[in-house]
Amino acid sequence: MNIADTVQQLHTAFATGKTRNVEFREKQLKNLLRMYEENHDKMARVLAQDLRKHKQEAYLMEIDYMINDLRSIIFNLRDWAKPEKPKKTFVNMMDEVKIYNDPYGVVLVIGAWNYPLQVTLVPVAAAMAAGNCVLIKPSEVAPATSKFIAETIPKYLDQECYRVIEGGVKETSEILKQKFDHVFYTGSGRVGKIIHQACSESLTPCTLELGGKSPCYLDSSADIPIATRRILWGKFVNVGQTCIAPDYVLCTKDVQNKFLQEATSVLKEWYGENPRQSPDLSRIINEQHFKRLSAMLQGANVAIGGETDANDKYIAPTIVVDAKDTDLVMQDEIFGPILPIVNVQNAYEAIQFINSRDKPLAMYLFSKNQADRELIISNTSCGGICVNDTMGHFAVETLPFGGVGPSGMGSYHGKYGFDTFTHKKSCLVKNFSPVGEKLASSRYPPYSDKKLSFLSMLLKKRQGFSLNLLPYALMFGLGVASAMLVRTISEKDA
Repeated sequence: MNIADTVQQLHTAFATGKTRNVEFREKQLKNLLRMYEENHDKMARVLAQDLRKHKQEAYLMEIDYMINDLRSIIFNLRDWAKPEKPKKTFVNMMDEVKIYNDPYGVVLVIGAWNYPLQVTLVPVAAAMAAGNCVLIKPSEVAPATSKFIAETIPKYLDQECYRVIEGGVKETSEILKQKFDHVFYTGSGRVGKIIHQACSESLTPCTLELGGKSPCYLDSSADIPIATRRILWGKFVNVGQTCIAPDYVLCTKDVQNKFLQEATSVLKEWYGENPRQSPDLSRIINEQHFKRLSAMLQGANVAIGGETDANDKYIAPTIVVDAKDTDLVMQDEIFGPILPIVNVQNAYEAIQFINSRDKPLAMYLFSKNQADRELIISNTSCGGICVNDTMGHFAVETLPFGGVGPSGMGSYHGKYGFDTFTHKKSCLVKNFSPVGEKLASSRYPPYSDKKLSFLSMLLKKRQGFSLNLLPYALMFGLGVASAMLVRTISEKDA
């Protein structure tokens, strides 16, 4: 079956209403959970095959994360799917006001290669929970993982409603020519622009999870030994191939010296005298990315690391000092194990530097100075912030995850993922009550100043009065009236 036929089949399946049924969604999500639980060893193997990802990173950053995310969705699905009842205004006090959570229809999810299971299947689960049919396009850059998804999904999920298409640029281009009701893409900004343009031509809503150069501010008030470990872990996990990895450090020369001293000790503790021999350090995904990263080291002032091996696609954990805004390493998102340090004198200079660049996906602040932290948070823009740690905000499912401007649009995780793939359909239900009709009759011709005045009074916004308290007020009034009635009867009997 060709791509156009596959997409049309998904539209036909959605039109049957099958995926709108909450019981069906719940069953499919439980099947997906069973797929994770029955294949976790195989998932760890394909991640190692594509990225030489250590088992601990595979489980912590992908497999266990997906399992816990999916369990949370299953636990909350029925509550999320119920119609919402927003607050009512005075003019609608006798009406029923609802928001229905409607699935968009047929959704396209395009995954990325750096966390090829997690960033592909987490949004897929959210789209399924929202009641959509889904076309899944794994990244061809991680071929072992792509093959696993393509071969395993059909064994667990309804093949009429959820399909996988593998392939590269040619296949992706053909897919984007088809009609979808929502597109979710994770990857580079360059490809993100192509996705956005394709969606714009058909007025298709899209969510773009991109990246950018995420700054990390470190000052002298921070606990430098702890901060160093946390910064280095965020940078070198998955050998830096993480969209929210700290891209560069902003600090004074004095803090830089303390950081380098700690970093030398920490990296030796983690990866030994020769990091290339460490089983805990992943590899660059392919030769193209290796060459791109190696070029960033040309002419750079390397303080730690810098060793490379093209045959092994190995780049040592590297720290570069005296980085300038014009250096190649400071031009684009690094997406590798290279951490440049840019010297600033204070929080004000850090703000100026951050604001002179594109809005990043993440920002990290290491400081005990709350005033400086609030100053930076209040005067910069980014997708999300983590204070005194790196990447931890990603794992908080009650926080939306997404970028702003060049780092992306839209968000997901937890309930935010469900909402991303849901159209909020508003509904007002009026009744035929004579009282309601009498109040509303002033809208009918013939018009008059008296009618206009009455309608203006009804529609006027009032502060300090909540209709949520109206039932309690009525009950209180009835209680008082009942008490007075009982007292009156008692007095008469006396």
